[in-house]
Amino acid sequence: MTTPLIECVPNFSEARRPEVIQAISQSIASVEGVRVLDHHSDKDHNRTVITYVGSPAGVEEAAFRAIAKAAELIDMTRHTGEHPRIGATDVFPFVPISGVTMQDCVEIARRVGRRVGEELNIPVYLYEEAAARPERKNLENIRRGEYETLKEVVASDPNRSPDFGPKELGTPGATVIGAREFLIAYNVYLTTDNVETAQKIAKTIRHSSGGLRFVKAIGLLVEGRAQVSMNLTDFRKTPLALVVETVRREAQRYGVAIHHSELIGLIPQDALVDAAVWYTQLDQFEPEQVLERKLFTAMQTEVTEDRRQKTGDGSQFLDKLAAGEPTPGGGSAAAYAGAMGAGLVAMMARLTIGKKKYAGVGEKMQAILEEAESLRADLNAAVERDSAAFDGIMAASKLAKDDPQREQAIQDATLHAAEVPLEVAQKSLRVMELALQAVGHGNVNAITDAATGAAMAKAALTGAGYNVRVNVLGLKDDAVVQTLLEKIEILDEKAAQLQGQLRERLIERGGLAL
Repeated sequence: MTTPLIECVPNFSEARRPEVIQAISQSIASVEGVRVLDHHSDKDHNRTVITYVGSPAGVEEAAFRAIAKAAELIDMTRHTGEHPRIGATDVFPFVPISGVTMQDCVEIARRVGRRVGEELNIPVYLYEEAAARPERKNLENIRRGEYETLKEVVASDPNRSPDFGPKELGTPGATVIGAREFLIAYNVYLTTDNVETAQKIAKTIRHSSGGLRFVKAIGLLVEGRAQVSMNLTDFRKTPLALVVETVRREAQRYGVAIHHSELIGLIPQDALVDAAVWYTQLDQFEPEQVLERKLFTAMQTEVTEDRRQKTGDGSQFLDKLAAGEPTPGGGSAAAYAGAMGAGLVAMMARLTIGKKKYAGVGEKMQAILEEAESLRADLNAAVERDSAAFDGIMAASKLAKDDPQREQAIQDATLHAAEVPLEVAQKSLRVMELALQAVGHGNVNAITDAATGAAMAKAALTGAGYNVRVNVLGLKDDAVVQTLLEKIEILDEKAAQLQGQLRERLIERGGLAL
C-alpha cells in the first residue's frame, strides 16, 4: 500500500528577517506527520520558498498554521521586492506525490481556502486545478497589478472578488491557494546587468508569448545581474536541458552568456537524470541503471512490507477482529463501518461533480464531498482511538490496588472509553444526513451507493451505542451516566427517522422497488 504523501511549496513575502522565516517554518514543523525539507530565501526578491511534505491531514493543518503565522508577522504595506506578490503568504500549492490524487489536493486546497477566509479574514483566490473560475487557473492573472492594485480594486471590481474571505485587503494582503503538478523553479543569471536582455529572453521562451510549452518566465535584475526567472510546469514534456539550451542560444544573440543558474526549492531526480541523458547522449539509458534508485526501490519495498505487517490492510483488519484478542473490538469495527459509509458518500459526490446534467448541484455536492472526506478521516482515526481507550482501562486496572490514584484513573479511562464511541455515533449520524442529501440531489446512477453508505453509518451508530452503554456500567457518577445515555438515545431516534426519509427519497428517485 502506497503511503499518502503531499508536497507543499508555499511562497512567503519575506527573506530579510530570518527570525520570521524561522517562526513560519516552526509552525509547519509543529504538526505531527509533517517534515520540512528545504527553504530558499532571496533578499532581492524578498521572498522565501519553503518545501514540506506529509500526510494529507498533516499538510492541511500545517498550511493553515503557516498562513496564520505569516499574517501575524508580515505587513504587506511595508513590503518591497522584485518578485510579483499580493500577500504575506503569496501562493500555497498542494502537489500530489504518492497515494493521493490531484482531486484530493483540490479538495484540501478548497478546505484550507475557506478556513483561511473565514477564520483569518484573509481574501483567498483559488488557482490551477483548484480554480473556481477558468481565468484564475493561471497565477499571473490573479496577481496582476500586485498587492497595491488589488487593494484598490478588490471591493469594487467583481472580477477581482476573492473566492473566500472579505473583499478587503488588510496588512497580510491576499493569498492564492491551489493544487498543481510538480513545478521546477529555476533561475538563470546572465553575464550582464542589462535587465532588458533578460526580459527579451524571457519573452522568447515563455509559452504565453509564443515560446516553450510549460514554461513561465520573467526577466529581473538580481544581485547586480540580469536574471531569467522561470517556472517549469511539466519537465517531462518540456525538459530542463531544452530550456537551458534555448536560454543559452538566445543569450548569444545579445552577445552575452549564462553566468550560472540556481534552483529554488527542490527538483525531482528524474529531471536531473533526463538532463544528464540529454547532454551525454545516453540513448540506451534505462532508469534502473541509477544505483541510488535501485537501492531506494529495494529499501522502499522492505519498508512497505514491514508497515503492512504491522498495521495491516483491510483484510488483515478483519483477521484481527476475528482473533482471540480484546482489541480491536466492536468499537473499532463500528468506527471502520462509519468510515466506509463516509467513503461511499464521498464516492457518490465525486460521481456527480463535473457532470453537465448535475451542474446545478455542483456546489452543494462539493460541500458534501469535503465534509464526507473530513468525517472519513475522523472515523478512520477512531478505529485506533477506540482500541487505545480500552487499553487505557486495562492499564489503569493494573495499578497497585493500594495506589490512591487507581480508582480515579479507572474512572477517567472508562469515561474516555465511553466518549470515543459516542463521538463515533455522532459523526456516523452526520454521515447519514449527508447520504440523505446525496441521494436527493446526486447522480441517480449512484444513489444506492450513497444509501449503502447510510446503512453502514447506521450500523456504526448502533455498534458505537452498544459500546457507550456497556462502558457507562463502570462509571460511578450517575449524572454523567444519565447524560451519556440520553445522548445516545437521541442519536438512535434521529437515525431511525433518517432511515425512513432515505427510503422515501430512494423511491422518489427510482432507486428502490416498491
